[in-house]
This record gives sequence, structure tokens and C-alpha cells, in this order.
Amino acid sequence: MKIVKEQKTFEQVNTELLIVGVQKNCDHINGWKDFVSFYGENVEDWIRTCDIDTDRKKITKIPYTGENKHLKRVLFVGLGDTKTLTENELRETFGIVGKQLRALKVNEFSIWLESFTASPIDEQTIAFLFAEGAGMGFYQTPNYKTTSNEVDVYMDAVHFVTNADIDEIAAAYEVGKIYADSVNEARNLVNLPPNLLTATELGNYAEKLAKQYDFEIEILTKSELEELGMGGILSVNKGSVEEPRLITIKYQATEKWEDVIGLVGKGVTYDTGGYSIKPKTGMVGMKGDMGGAAAVLGAMKIIGEVRPNKNVVAVIGSTDNMISGEAFKPDDVITMYNGKTVEVLNTDAEGRLVLADAVTYAKQQGANYLIDVATLTGGVITALGFDKTGSLTNNEEFFDAFIESSIETGEFVWGMPLTEKDKKRIRKSDVADLNNSPGSDGHMIFGGGFVGEFVENTPWIHLDIAGTSGASSAHDLGPKGATGVMVRTLATFVERLGEQNK
Repeated sequence: MKIVKEQKTFEQVNTELLIVGVQKNCDHINGWKDFVSFYGENVEDWIRTCDIDTDRKKITKIPYTGENKHLKRVLFVGLGDTKTLTENELRETFGIVGKQLRALKVNEFSIWLESFTASPIDEQTIAFLFAEGAGMGFYQTPNYKTTSNEVDVYMDAVHFVTNADIDEIAAAYEVGKIYADSVNEARNLVNLPPNLLTATELGNYAEKLAKQYDFEIEILTKSELEELGMGGILSVNKGSVEEPRLITIKYQATEKWEDVIGLVGKGVTYDTGGYSIKPKTGMVGMKGDMGGAAAVLGAMKIIGEVRPNKNVVAVIGSTDNMISGEAFKPDDVITMYNGKTVEVLNTDAEGRLVLADAVTYAKQQGANYLIDVATLTGGVITALGFDKTGSLTNNEEFFDAFIESSIETGEFVWGMPLTEKDKKRIRKSDVADLNNSPGSDGHMIFGGGFVGEFVENTPWIHLDIAGTSGASSAHDLGPKGATGVMVRTLATFVERLGEQNK
């Protein structure tokens, strides 16, 4: 996308659309009188009569009839009372603007930054939030309809009307665009049909990503996993004709490979539940069971672009969970990569088996801190709904720092307890060290807590995105389907850690 740097006044607008923020009392906005002079005094009358809606997230489209021969339409964006306007609300507002840009098939536009200024939100932050929010809102879920004659549109160029330093504005916008593009790539992965996104294809995507950003990459095949004894991933894969993959990506920011954060993603490309089979309605949508892997890959794309001063290892365990005469069964006892044995009580509790081997491998690759991300349990939806990511941790200081990043990105994360009683239930088995499904009463806690048994004393955060990884209907920042949740928070957290190292 082209970022045009030379434009600074209304008279210089040479696009067909100008985006303007309006609040309840616009006259205090720096430059408002100049805008009224440019557009016409009737704009103030229309605001007073509510023909231009100033309520937050309301959009008003009005033709421009002045002397500028290029400008055809002004998009007025309601901000409400900017004294209470938060960055996340502004991001969501810009998401709605992105939807409007797609609907209008506008691919080149101008935005008056000062009209969105709200203390303490400055022009650079506005540029970042616009690129991020509008970029995510502009996204459309791919489809495979042969009858569709819709021509895809892209945001090709943005022009700025501003008195701020244009180079700083452009830099902030570019970072916001990187964030939006990375979220949208993660969405594309999750939205892919499972016959197109196998573990092998997920590995191929990771390989291309690594090549693009000069990451070190290792992709272990089935035979190599067998040599290592990764019983968790291999057991889940037993019913499949598709081979599993263990994907490891390393980004080395410092001279020594030390102080490494590990990002671990669940990459189950389709989950039938195995012999603990899901009902037919519960199986639809299970192509998204690799949402954790997509979040990690999306975060790595941002990391590749912004190059934070923090060493990162990303590990993704990928397979599908199918049924056949070879598939693993309830009552099986399996041996994990770290040597622990597990009594399988539920083959639909497969993600934790994959994650357990993956976090063990991440530790072996030098991870000093771990964050795992997974669409792990329906229990998190029962507990927290579809708009909150559930979490567990063994280190409150580490978790508190992470929460600051989630607040910054507007991705709500809520900590759940993991008690000694919970751990005892995970460890309760007559025939093995652990069981993979102690019960449905604390399902989210048991699922994450099982992974914690393999993390041991390494500082760790578990993120269960089963509720937040997909949307059942359109929302401010995107359409129905994959959300790309946690891409931005993971990357922001890594950036924050990198700042501490400078």
C-alpha cells in the first residue's frame, strides 16, 4: 500500500473520499474553521440537526459539492464525547470505516487526522489505530463460489491531511498496517478448508514465512517424531492418513541465544474428536482448531517486520484428529516426549497432548519463558463466553506484564485459578502418571493444567482461545469467521520485552 506523504491541506485533497471525525462540539478541533470554510457552513447545521450523526461509531456519507474537482464524498465518523474515547474504541470505530471503504469499493482515500484527536490520543497513535482497525475491518473472508462476479478491492493508497510530522505519521501508519495484515493472514489460515490446510501445508506456509524474514526453521516429519518419541503428537495422528509436523521457527535478535521467549501453538487442522466423537453440529467449524498455530505464525510475521530486540522460538505441533482402525482410543496409555505416561480418557482432549510435546520441545530449544495458545476447550466458553480469552499461569509477574499488552491491543484476557486440587486430579490415574481428562466440571482449567505438568517451573502462560478465535457474526473489526485473536497481543508483548533489553 502506498502512503502519500506530501498532502497537508484540504485544498490539496486529490482523492474521491475524505474521512473526517466529528464529535459533539467540533468547534474546538484545531483546524475546524478551515474545514468549514472548505466544505461549507451547512456542515455545522447538519451536525446540530443530527443529519450528521456524532454518536460514537456512527457513519454518515455525504456528497461533496464544493470546488475541489477530485473529492466526491466525505465520510463523517461519529466519535461522541472524545473525553471518554479510548484507543480501543477508536480502533473499533476505524474497523467500521474499513467496512465502509470496502462497501464503497474505495481503494484510495484521504483522512484528516486532527479531526480524530482526543486527549491523550495524538496524531501518530491515530494513524497507527486507523491502519490497524481499518485494515482488519476491510478484511473479507475468502470463498470458493464459482458464481461470484464480485471484484476484490484493496486499500491501495492513503493520503493525510495533517499538520503533524508526515514522516512520523507514515511510520506509525506502516506499523499499524503490518499488524492488520498479520492478523488477516492468520484469519486466512484459520478460514482455509481442512482439505486444503493439512499439517504438511501448514509447514509449507511456515517455511515460506521463515524464508521471507530470514528466520531459522526446522520441520520434523513423522519418522523424525517417531525417533524422538513424541507420543503425544503421534498418538493423536494415529487415525490419520496425513502426516504430522512439528514446526520450529527461531528469531535471534541478540548475539547470544539467551533470554528466549517461546510461543507454542496448537495446530490441529481438523478435530473429529476421534473415538470420543463430536456430534455432527459440534464438528462443523473444527477446521479452526489450529487457531493457536495461526496466532503464533501471525505474531511471527509482525516480529519479522518490526525486528524487536528479543529472541523468540515458535513451536507448532500440527496434525488432524481422525478415526480409523489405527486411531488411539480411550483407555490407551501413551508415553510423552518427556517420558511421562498418560492414561487417555478422552480422545477429544487431544490438543493438550500435542501442546505437551511442543512445550517440552520449546524448552529444549532454549525457551526461558513460555506462552501457549490453543483453541483448547469448550469449557472456556461456558466460563467466560465468546469475547474473553481464558488463561492460566504459574508466574504472576510474567502474567501481569502480558496483561498490559492485552489491554493495549484491546484483546480481553482473564486469569483462571489452577489449584493443587486441580493438579491432583490431573495426576490421578491407576495406570499412568497423568490422565488427559479429569472431568467436565473444570474443563478449561484441567486442559491448560495438563500442559502445565510439562512446563514445570518455566514461567508460563496458557491462553485458551476456543471462544475468541472465531466470530459467529460480523463485528466491528471483521466479518464472520476467524478473528486472528492474540496475534497483536503476542507481538506487542514481545516488542515490550525487546524494549526492556535496550
